[in-house]
Amino acid sequence: MNPITFFRELTGRPGRSGFGSASTAEHVTAGIDASKLIAIVTGGASGIGEETARVLVLRGAHVIIAARNIDAANASRTKIIDSNPAARVDVIKLDLASLKSVRSFAEKFLAMNLPLNLLINNAGVMFCPYQLSEDGIEMQFATNHIGHFLLTNLLLEKMKVTAKESGIEGKIINLSSVTHISPYPGTGGIRFDHINDESRYFDKFAYGQSKLANLLHSNELSRRLKKEGVNITANSVHPGLIMTNLMRHSPFLIRLFHAFTFLLWKTVPQGAATTCYVALHPAVRGVTGKYFQDCNEASTSGYAKDVDLAKKLWDFSEKLVNSCL
Repeated sequence: MNPITFFRELTGRPGRSGFGSASTAEHVTAGIDASKLIAIVTGGASGIGEETARVLVLRGAHVIIAARNIDAANASRTKIIDSNPAARVDVIKLDLASLKSVRSFAEKFLAMNLPLNLLINNAGVMFCPYQLSEDGIEMQFATNHIGHFLLTNLLLEKMKVTAKESGIEGKIINLSSVTHISPYPGTGGIRFDHINDESRYFDKFAYGQSKLANLLHSNELSRRLKKEGVNITANSVHPGLIMTNLMRHSPFLIRLFHAFTFLLWKTVPQGAATTCYVALHPAVRGVTGKYFQDCNEASTSGYAKDVDLAKKLWDFSEKLVNSCL
Protein backbone atom coordinates (compact mmCIF):
# COMPACT_ATOMS: atom_id res chain seq x y z
CA MET A 1 0.00 0.00 0.00
CA ASN A 2 1.51 3.32 -1.03
CA PRO A 3 1.65 6.23 1.47
CA ILE A 4 -1.13 8.20 -0.24
CA THR A 5 -3.52 5.25 -0.16
CA PHE A 6 -2.59 4.55 3.47
CA PHE A 7 -3.32 8.16 4.42
CA ARG A 8 -6.67 8.10 2.66
CA GLU A 9 -7.65 4.89 4.43
CA LEU A 10 -6.54 6.28 7.77
CA THR A 11 -8.42 9.56 7.39
CA GLY A 12 -11.27 8.54 5.09
CA ARG A 13 -10.21 11.38 2.78
CA PRO A 14 -11.82 11.08 -0.69
CA GLY A 15 -9.72 10.41 -3.76
CA ARG A 16 -10.17 11.73 -7.30
CA SER A 17 -13.57 10.06 -7.62
CA GLY A 18 -14.92 12.15 -4.76
CA PHE A 19 -15.26 9.03 -2.62
CA GLY A 20 -12.96 7.31 -0.16
CA SER A 21 -12.68 4.63 2.49
CA ALA A 22 -15.48 6.16 4.57
CA SER A 23 -17.98 6.13 1.69
CA THR A 24 -20.79 3.59 1.80
CA ALA A 25 -22.42 1.62 -0.99
CA GLU A 26 -25.59 3.70 -0.70
CA HIS A 27 -23.57 6.93 -0.79
CA VAL A 28 -21.63 6.10 -3.96
CA THR A 29 -24.78 5.00 -5.83
CA ALA A 30 -27.10 7.78 -4.69
CA GLY A 31 -29.42 8.92 -7.48
CA ILE A 32 -28.39 6.15 -9.89
CA ASP A 33 -31.15 4.26 -11.71
CA ALA A 34 -30.24 0.58 -12.18
CA SER A 35 -33.74 -0.59 -13.08
CA LYS A 36 -32.63 -1.86 -16.50
CA LEU A 37 -29.91 -4.06 -15.06
CA ILE A 38 -29.85 -7.74 -14.12
CA ALA A 39 -26.98 -8.80 -11.89
CA ILE A 40 -25.56 -11.96 -10.36
CA VAL A 41 -23.78 -11.59 -7.02
CA THR A 42 -21.88 -14.64 -5.80
CA GLY A 43 -21.72 -14.95 -2.04
CA GLY A 44 -24.71 -12.64 -1.79
CA ALA A 45 -26.07 -14.31 1.33
CA SER A 46 -23.83 -12.57 3.86
CA GLY A 47 -21.27 -9.84 4.45
CA ILE A 48 -20.37 -7.43 1.69
CA GLY A 49 -22.02 -9.68 -0.90
CA GLU A 50 -25.35 -9.31 0.86
CA GLU A 51 -24.89 -5.54 1.14
CA THR A 52 -23.91 -5.34 -2.52
CA ALA A 53 -27.07 -7.24 -3.48
CA ARG A 54 -29.23 -5.06 -1.22
CA VAL A 55 -27.91 -1.78 -2.65
CA LEU A 56 -28.16 -2.96 -6.26
CA VAL A 57 -31.79 -3.89 -5.59
CA LEU A 58 -32.34 -0.57 -3.83
CA ARG A 59 -31.24 1.17 -7.04
CA GLY A 60 -33.72 -0.92 -9.04
CA ALA A 61 -31.62 -3.79 -10.34
CA HIS A 62 -32.90 -7.36 -10.57
CA VAL A 63 -30.42 -9.41 -8.54
CA ILE A 64 -29.76 -13.14 -8.48
CA ILE A 65 -28.10 -14.15 -5.23
CA ALA A 66 -25.76 -17.06 -5.89
CA ALA A 67 -24.83 -18.83 -2.67
CA ARG A 68 -23.83 -22.18 -1.25
CA ASN A 69 -26.07 -21.80 1.81
CA ILE A 70 -29.59 -21.64 0.37
CA ASP A 71 -31.23 -21.02 3.75
CA ALA A 72 -29.01 -17.99 4.35
CA ALA A 73 -29.60 -16.77 0.80
CA ASN A 74 -33.37 -17.04 1.17
CA ALA A 75 -33.16 -15.21 4.50
CA SER A 76 -31.24 -12.41 2.76
CA ARG A 77 -33.85 -12.33 0.00
CA THR A 78 -36.65 -12.06 2.55
CA LYS A 79 -34.84 -9.27 4.39
CA ILE A 80 -34.38 -7.30 1.17
CA ILE A 81 -38.01 -7.73 0.11
CA ASP A 82 -39.31 -6.82 3.59
CA SER A 83 -37.52 -3.48 3.35
CA ASN A 84 -38.33 -3.01 -0.34
CA PRO A 85 -41.55 -4.73 -1.49
CA ALA A 86 -40.83 -3.85 -5.12
CA ALA A 87 -37.49 -5.68 -4.99
CA ARG A 88 -36.64 -8.19 -7.70
CA VAL A 89 -34.48 -10.88 -6.11
CA ASP A 90 -33.95 -14.53 -6.97
CA VAL A 91 -31.82 -17.21 -5.33
CA ILE A 92 -29.89 -20.01 -7.05
CA LYS A 93 -27.58 -22.43 -5.28
CA LEU A 94 -23.89 -22.12 -6.14
CA ASP A 95 -20.95 -23.92 -4.53
CA LEU A 96 -17.83 -22.50 -6.13
CA ALA A 97 -15.74 -25.36 -4.77
CA SER A 98 -17.68 -27.71 -7.04
CA LEU A 99 -17.37 -27.33 -10.79
CA LYS A 100 -20.48 -29.50 -11.12
CA SER A 101 -22.37 -26.95 -9.00
CA VAL A 102 -21.00 -24.08 -11.09
CA ARG A 103 -22.24 -25.74 -14.27
CA SER A 104 -25.61 -26.47 -12.67
CA PHE A 105 -25.96 -22.83 -11.61
CA ALA A 106 -25.19 -21.60 -15.11
CA GLU A 107 -27.74 -24.01 -16.61
CA LYS A 108 -30.45 -22.85 -14.18
CA PHE A 109 -29.75 -19.19 -14.77
CA LEU A 110 -29.66 -19.55 -18.56
CA ALA A 111 -32.95 -21.49 -18.39
CA MET A 112 -34.54 -18.39 -16.83
CA ASN A 113 -33.97 -16.68 -20.21
CA LEU A 114 -32.97 -13.41 -18.58
CA PRO A 115 -30.44 -10.88 -19.88
CA LEU A 116 -27.27 -10.43 -17.83
CA ASN A 117 -25.59 -7.06 -17.39
CA LEU A 118 -23.51 -7.48 -14.25
CA LEU A 119 -21.52 -10.41 -12.93
CA ILE A 120 -20.05 -9.73 -9.51
CA ASN A 121 -17.66 -12.49 -8.45
CA ASN A 122 -17.72 -11.71 -4.75
CA ALA A 123 -17.69 -15.03 -2.87
CA GLY A 124 -14.57 -16.53 -1.38
CA VAL A 125 -12.80 -18.36 1.42
CA MET A 126 -9.84 -17.09 3.38
CA PHE A 127 -6.98 -18.65 5.36
CA CYS A 128 -8.65 -22.06 5.53
CA PRO A 129 -6.66 -25.17 6.57
CA TYR A 130 -5.33 -27.29 3.72
CA GLN A 131 -8.05 -29.20 1.93
CA LEU A 132 -8.99 -30.14 -1.60
CA SER A 133 -12.22 -29.31 -3.37
CA GLU A 134 -14.38 -32.14 -4.68
CA ASP A 135 -12.51 -31.71 -7.97
CA GLY A 136 -9.15 -32.23 -6.26
CA ILE A 137 -8.02 -28.58 -6.31
CA GLU A 138 -6.59 -26.69 -3.32
CA MET A 139 -9.64 -25.09 -1.71
CA GLN A 140 -8.72 -21.39 -1.77
CA PHE A 141 -7.55 -21.53 -5.39
CA ALA A 142 -10.59 -23.63 -6.33
CA THR A 143 -13.18 -21.41 -4.66
CA ASN A 144 -11.73 -17.96 -5.16
CA HIS A 145 -10.43 -18.35 -8.70
CA ILE A 146 -11.27 -21.55 -10.58
CA GLY A 147 -14.98 -21.56 -9.67
CA HIS A 148 -15.35 -17.94 -10.74
CA PHE A 149 -13.25 -18.52 -13.86
CA LEU A 150 -15.60 -21.26 -15.03
CA LEU A 151 -18.73 -19.34 -14.02
CA THR A 152 -17.60 -16.29 -15.98
CA ASN A 153 -16.83 -18.35 -19.08
CA LEU A 154 -20.20 -20.12 -18.94
CA LEU A 155 -22.10 -16.83 -18.70
CA LEU A 156 -19.95 -14.74 -21.02
CA GLU A 157 -21.89 -15.43 -24.21
CA LYS A 158 -25.13 -14.39 -22.48
CA MET A 159 -23.44 -11.15 -21.38
CA LYS A 160 -22.18 -10.48 -24.92
CA VAL A 161 -25.66 -10.95 -26.37
CA THR A 162 -27.18 -8.75 -23.67
CA ALA A 163 -24.66 -5.96 -24.25
CA LYS A 164 -25.23 -6.05 -28.01
CA GLU A 165 -29.03 -6.16 -27.86
CA SER A 166 -29.48 -3.67 -25.02
CA GLY A 167 -26.71 -1.25 -25.85
CA ILE A 168 -25.86 -1.25 -22.14
CA GLU A 169 -22.26 -1.88 -21.14
CA GLY A 170 -21.80 -5.22 -19.41
CA LYS A 171 -19.57 -5.41 -16.36
CA ILE A 172 -17.63 -8.22 -14.73
CA ILE A 173 -16.16 -7.45 -11.32
CA ASN A 174 -13.79 -9.74 -9.45
CA LEU A 175 -13.19 -9.17 -5.75
CA SER A 176 -9.47 -9.33 -5.32
CA SER A 177 -7.55 -8.01 -2.31
CA VAL A 178 -4.51 -6.01 -1.32
CA THR A 179 -3.11 -9.41 -0.29
CA HIS A 180 -2.51 -10.09 -3.99
CA ILE A 181 0.90 -8.56 -3.27
CA SER A 182 1.84 -11.56 -1.11
CA PRO A 183 1.50 -14.88 -2.96
CA TYR A 184 4.02 -17.67 -2.36
CA PRO A 185 7.50 -16.07 -2.59
CA GLY A 186 9.93 -17.21 -5.23
CA THR A 187 7.27 -18.83 -7.41
CA GLY A 188 6.69 -16.20 -10.07
CA GLY A 189 3.32 -15.35 -8.54
CA ILE A 190 1.39 -18.58 -9.15
CA ARG A 191 2.61 -22.08 -8.14
CA PHE A 192 1.50 -23.71 -11.37
CA ASP A 193 3.41 -26.93 -10.67
CA HIS A 194 2.49 -27.12 -6.98
CA ILE A 195 -1.10 -25.84 -6.66
CA ASN A 196 -2.10 -28.89 -4.61
CA ASP A 197 1.16 -29.44 -2.72
CA GLU A 198 0.18 -29.96 0.92
CA SER A 199 3.79 -30.10 2.15
CA ARG A 200 4.39 -26.54 0.98
CA TYR A 201 0.96 -25.17 1.88
CA PHE A 202 0.72 -21.93 3.84
CA ASP A 203 -2.78 -20.53 4.19
CA LYS A 204 -1.81 -16.83 3.97
CA PHE A 205 0.28 -17.27 0.82
CA ALA A 206 -2.39 -19.52 -0.71
CA TYR A 207 -4.96 -16.78 -0.16
CA GLY A 208 -2.66 -14.14 -1.66
CA GLN A 209 -2.09 -16.41 -4.65
CA SER A 210 -5.83 -16.79 -5.20
CA LYS A 211 -6.39 -13.04 -4.97
CA LEU A 212 -3.58 -12.42 -7.45
CA ALA A 213 -5.32 -14.94 -9.70
CA ASN A 214 -8.56 -12.92 -9.45
CA LEU A 215 -6.72 -9.81 -10.59
CA LEU A 216 -4.89 -11.57 -13.42
CA HIS A 217 -8.18 -13.13 -14.53
CA SER A 218 -9.80 -9.70 -14.78
CA ASN A 219 -6.87 -8.27 -16.70
CA GLU A 220 -6.68 -11.08 -19.24
CA LEU A 221 -10.46 -11.11 -19.65
CA SER A 222 -10.37 -7.35 -20.23
CA ARG A 223 -7.66 -7.77 -22.87
CA ARG A 224 -9.64 -10.44 -24.69
CA LEU A 225 -12.90 -8.48 -24.59
CA LYS A 226 -11.22 -5.34 -25.94
CA LYS A 227 -9.59 -7.34 -28.73
CA GLU A 228 -12.99 -8.78 -29.63
CA GLY A 229 -14.60 -5.33 -29.54
CA VAL A 230 -17.24 -6.41 -27.03
CA ASN A 231 -19.06 -3.82 -24.91
CA ILE A 232 -18.13 -5.48 -21.61
CA THR A 233 -15.60 -4.34 -19.04
CA ALA A 234 -13.69 -6.44 -16.51
CA ASN A 235 -12.19 -4.93 -13.36
CA SER A 236 -10.96 -5.95 -9.91
CA VAL A 237 -11.69 -4.40 -6.53
CA HIS A 238 -10.22 -4.52 -3.05
CA PRO A 239 -13.09 -4.07 -0.58
CA GLY A 240 -10.84 -3.22 2.37
CA LEU A 241 -10.56 -4.74 5.82
CA ILE A 242 -13.98 -5.83 7.05
CA MET A 243 -14.86 -8.20 9.88
CA THR A 244 -17.07 -10.80 8.15
CA ASN A 245 -17.48 -14.58 8.11
CA LEU A 246 -14.52 -14.66 5.73
CA MET A 247 -12.30 -14.26 8.79
CA ARG A 248 -13.60 -17.35 10.58
CA HIS A 249 -10.54 -19.56 9.98
CA SER A 250 -8.08 -17.28 11.82
CA PRO A 251 -10.08 -15.62 14.61
CA PHE A 252 -7.21 -15.04 17.05
CA LEU A 253 -4.80 -13.69 14.44
CA ILE A 254 -7.44 -11.46 12.91
CA ARG A 255 -8.53 -10.03 16.27
CA LEU A 256 -4.92 -9.36 17.20
CA PHE A 257 -4.32 -7.67 13.85
CA HIS A 258 -7.53 -5.67 14.30
CA ALA A 259 -6.38 -4.40 17.68
CA PHE A 260 -3.33 -2.77 16.08
CA THR A 261 -5.00 -1.58 12.86
CA PHE A 262 -8.55 -0.76 13.96
CA LEU A 263 -8.48 2.69 12.32
CA LEU A 264 -8.16 1.04 8.90
CA TRP A 265 -11.12 -1.33 9.24
CA LYS A 266 -14.41 -0.68 7.49
CA THR A 267 -18.05 -1.43 8.17
CA VAL A 268 -19.85 -3.77 5.79
CA PRO A 269 -21.63 -0.86 4.00
CA GLN A 270 -18.22 0.76 3.48
CA GLY A 271 -16.75 -2.54 2.33
CA ALA A 272 -19.39 -2.91 -0.38
CA ALA A 273 -18.88 0.65 -1.65
CA THR A 274 -16.09 -0.01 -4.13
CA THR A 275 -17.93 -2.92 -5.74
CA CYS A 276 -21.11 -0.86 -6.10
CA TYR A 277 -19.16 2.13 -7.38
CA VAL A 278 -17.51 0.10 -10.14
CA ALA A 279 -20.80 -1.64 -10.92
CA LEU A 280 -23.03 1.43 -11.22
CA HIS A 281 -21.26 4.78 -11.21
CA PRO A 282 -21.18 6.55 -14.61
CA ALA A 283 -17.59 7.69 -13.98
CA VAL A 284 -16.45 4.09 -14.48
CA ARG A 285 -18.18 3.64 -17.83
CA GLY A 286 -15.70 2.30 -20.38
CA VAL A 287 -12.99 1.71 -17.78
CA THR A 288 -11.58 -1.81 -17.96
CA GLY A 289 -8.61 -3.84 -16.79
CA LYS A 290 -8.20 -1.71 -13.67
CA TYR A 291 -7.91 -2.35 -9.93
CA PHE A 292 -9.99 -0.23 -7.56
CA GLN A 293 -9.59 0.49 -3.85
CA ASP A 294 -11.72 2.93 -1.84
CA CYS A 295 -13.68 3.75 -5.02
CA ASN A 296 -10.55 4.94 -6.82
CA GLU A 297 -8.11 3.33 -9.22
CA ALA A 298 -5.13 1.94 -7.31
CA SER A 299 -1.72 0.51 -8.10
CA THR A 300 -0.99 -3.21 -8.11
CA SER A 301 1.99 -5.50 -7.69
CA GLY A 302 4.38 -6.24 -10.52
CA TYR A 303 2.94 -9.75 -10.82
CA ALA A 304 -0.54 -8.31 -11.36
CA LYS A 305 0.77 -6.23 -14.28
CA ASP A 306 2.43 -9.22 -15.94
CA VAL A 307 0.60 -9.83 -19.21
CA ASP A 308 2.37 -13.12 -19.88
CA LEU A 309 1.54 -14.38 -16.40
CA ALA A 310 -2.13 -13.52 -16.96
CA LYS A 311 -2.16 -15.43 -20.25
CA LYS A 312 -0.40 -18.40 -18.65
CA LEU A 313 -2.94 -18.46 -15.80
CA TRP A 314 -5.83 -18.37 -18.28
CA ASP A 315 -4.44 -21.35 -20.19
CA PHE A 316 -3.67 -23.20 -16.96
CA SER A 317 -7.20 -22.56 -15.64
CA GLU A 318 -8.81 -23.76 -18.88
CA LYS A 319 -6.84 -26.99 -18.80
CA LEU A 320 -7.65 -27.52 -15.12
CA VAL A 321 -11.37 -26.98 -15.68
CA ASN A 322 -11.43 -29.23 -18.75
CA SER A 323 -9.58 -31.97 -16.87
CA CYS A 324 -12.41 -32.04 -14.34
CA LEU A 325 -15.16 -32.75 -16.91
